[in-house]
Formats: sequence, structure tokens, C-alpha cells
Amino acid sequence: MNKLIFITLLFFPLFLFSQNCDCESNFNWVKKTFEENDAGFSYAIENKGKQVYEKHNEVFIQKIKTITKLNECTNTIYEWLTFFRSGHIAIKRLNQESSQNNSKELNSEEIIEQYKDAENIDIDLKEFNKYLELKKEIDYEGIWISEPYKIGIKKIKNEYVGFIIEADEIYWTKGQIKFKINSDNSSVYFMRDHSKQVFESIKLLGNNYIQMGFITLKRIKPKYNNNTKIDQYFKSIATEKPYFEVLNDKTTYLRIPTFRGSEKKIIDSVILANKELILKTPNLIIDIQNNGGGSDGSFKELLSILYTNPIRTVGVELLSTPLNNQRMLDFINNPKWGFDAEEKKWAKESYDKLNKQIGSFVNLDSTIVNITTYDTVYPLPKNIGIIINENNGSTAEQFLLAAKQSRKVKLFGTTTTGVLDISNMYFVKSPCEEFELGYSLSRSMRIPEMTIDNKGIQPDYYIDKSIPKYEWIDFVAKLLNE
Repeated sequence: MNKLIFITLLFFPLFLFSQNCDCESNFNWVKKTFEENDAGFSYAIENKGKQVYEKHNEVFIQKIKTITKLNECTNTIYEWLTFFRSGHIAIKRLNQESSQNNSKELNSEEIIEQYKDAENIDIDLKEFNKYLELKKEIDYEGIWISEPYKIGIKKIKNEYVGFIIEADEIYWTKGQIKFKINSDNSSVYFMRDHSKQVFESIKLLGNNYIQMGFITLKRIKPKYNNNTKIDQYFKSIATEKPYFEVLNDKTTYLRIPTFRGSEKKIIDSVILANKELILKTPNLIIDIQNNGGGSDGSFKELLSILYTNPIRTVGVELLSTPLNNQRMLDFINNPKWGFDAEEKKWAKESYDKLNKQIGSFVNLDSTIVNITTYDTVYPLPKNIGIIINENNGSTAEQFLLAAKQSRKVKLFGTTTTGVLDISNMYFVKSPCEEFELGYSLSRSMRIPEMTIDNKGIQPDYYIDKSIPKYEWIDFVAKLLNE
């Protein structure tokens, strides 16, 4: 199961196309490649209708004809792709040095020149620090960190102005205004490329955190008392690595922010280092909030801990096309996959099987359901709560389908994203090597009886909006103890 891919709009200069790589040509290539190779294409047409798809194409063909800038074209093609599903699709811009267009990426001096006239403010930092040391009122004023920026916030008239103290000195330099908080608590935040992002409201959580849409700032001055729950929440949300904690004598806590294959060794090491304690404690919380997926192998060590009865996993079928089957040869020939001799043998046998059935969906295992069993059912932990939210998808959802089969497990939080039925992403370069198209090679054999896409997986215990997110962990711990 490949990682859930969310399109990221990178902030590049607005490159113009070379003569042979216009937007219409790129769109036609994407459309043809997707229609012929994506495992979810026919499924989407069956559900939405051919006429609706044709109208969708008419709109975008007209849009594409007027586009001359590569960034705008890439974004528009991604918008076209969202007709089929919300996840397991992508357009990834390639490094400009390797592309065949005639434009060059701006160097540092040119970027500095481009943004040198951005609005700025002259603040004496020594005087500002002295002012903060004497400040008693708790509001937005202070010095904050939001990586990679250190930002000062000062109230000027009836608004709070956030200004750069430390940054990369390329896109942002000292004194430039990063955001403004208005008197009605709305704000305007300037992104890396200085484009505006408007937030209707912002929150001061506890004394030391600001939540501004998807932006989080942590106060470093003045020093105010910390709220333990809020600190715990932001630690869990900010981490990129798994970690383990003891919450109390009855509850342990395991945070896993991603199931990426590259993190498997770290996930396994954290679990194995603390497994003895986990198996002596009545309750375990597994927090996978915002875990967008990765590799199924990354959650394998968890299954033995939560196991109570055979775990049934419905398999997938691969769409066999010459382009799709190339991935099996990639497994064999490209060292980055790290396949050993046995795995390469499997890839070659799979390639041969797929090539005999071009144009068909192929079940490589020849079985619909795989059943996983373990020799031991551990008496503890007795209760396992998995915290989920709307940002869980792909492999994270596959983990939940397996975990829910344990009598020990209950899910807490909100409904997941719902991007699992069409999966196994594959990336191919555009003819002009300006971007990569990401599409999917497989569809689940759960379709149509038990679909996840556009539905998600619902929690057993819905955590409603009256409970702040920074109290979710404590809320789950109390329920498990009860």
C-alpha cells in the first residue's frame, strides 16, 4: 500500500513553456496515460457516468488552451484529476535543471531582489525584549517560533503585527511583515512566496501556542506557565518520529505520525524497546492522527500486540498494462528498492503473469483474502484505544481495518479521509520531463460491497467539537480506565 499523496503546490517562479511543451500537449498526455493505465479510471466512470466525464473534459480543455505558465498548467491538471478521487493522485514538479524547458530557476540573489520591497517594520529588538520582560498581560505579543521562522508580534494601534526576527534571508529577511492579526481576530498570513493566506479566526491555546489555520506558533518569550495537556498535544502533532510515553500506572501511549516505509525500523525499535512495559499495562493508546499512510509492513509489529483472533485482509487486483507492468522490472533492476534474490524472483514471476493478461485486472496471489494468525493472545493490554482523525488515509486505514478485528480495540476521534480502495501509486515522467504524474495500479477486491473511498472509517467513539483537540488524549485515557 503506497503512501497517501497530497498534492503540494510548491512555490516556484512562473516558468513559461518551451514551444514543444505547451499546456495542451501536457494535458493530452496526462489524460491518455491516466485513462489507459489508472486502476480507478473505469470505476470512477461507472459511478459518475460517461456524460458527466465528457462535460468535465470540455470545461478543462477550454481552460487549458489559455494557459501559458507551467505552474498554472500543473495546478489545473491536478484539478482535472480530482474528478476521479481525492487521494492516490498527484502531479509532482521535477527539478528545473533536469527539465527540457528553456527557463532557469531563480538564484538566491534574484529571489532576494524579487521580495526586497515587501512591507517591513523597524523594531528595536533590544527595546522590544525589555518591554516583554515587564509585560504581565497575556495576549499575542511576544517572540514566537514557527519553523523555520522566529517571529516577533507587536501590537500597533488596533492590530497585531508579526515580523521576521530570523529566517532564511532569501525569501524572507529581518523586519519583513509575516502576518497581521486584525481587531476581529481574522488574520492575513504571507506564505513563503509572499502570497496571501487569509484565516477567518485564530486561537491562543493556553498561554504559549497560536493556532492560525494550518500554521502553529510556539511562544518563547515572555515566559508563562505551561498547560501540560496543550504541551502534550503540540508535541504529538509536531513530531515526525514515533515515540512512547507512560501516561499513568494504567495507561501507556504510542504516537506514530506516519507509516512510511523509511520509518519502519524506527517504529519497530520503539515498540520492541517498550513491549515488555506495554504488555504489563492494562491500557494502550495508539495515536495515529494525521498519519497519511505509507507501507503495510510498518504496522506489522503492532498486530501481535492487539491480536485476539485471525485477521482477515482482502487483497487487490493490479491493472495489467505495458506501462504498469514496468514497475515489476523496476523492482528487479533499480537498486533503490533493495529487493533481495527471492523478492526479485517474485517480481519476475509477477511480471510474466501480468504480461499474459494485458488489459485485465490480475490477482497475483490467486486468493481473495489473506489470513494472519499469531500463536499468542496477550492478556494485557486489555483495552486499546486508537486515536484517528480526518487526515488518516491509505495504509493508515488499512491498519485500522486490521486493528478493528481485535476484541481489544476501539477507535476514537473523527472519520478518516477515505482513500484506500484505489491504491499502489506509480509515478511516470511527462514527455518533456517537467513533472511526474502519479496514478494508481490496483483496486481492492472489497469493491463494491465494502468501499472506503469518499466514506472513510468511522470511530467507535466520536469525539465531538465540544472537546478541544488538546484534550483528546486525556479523554481517551479516562474512557479506557472506566
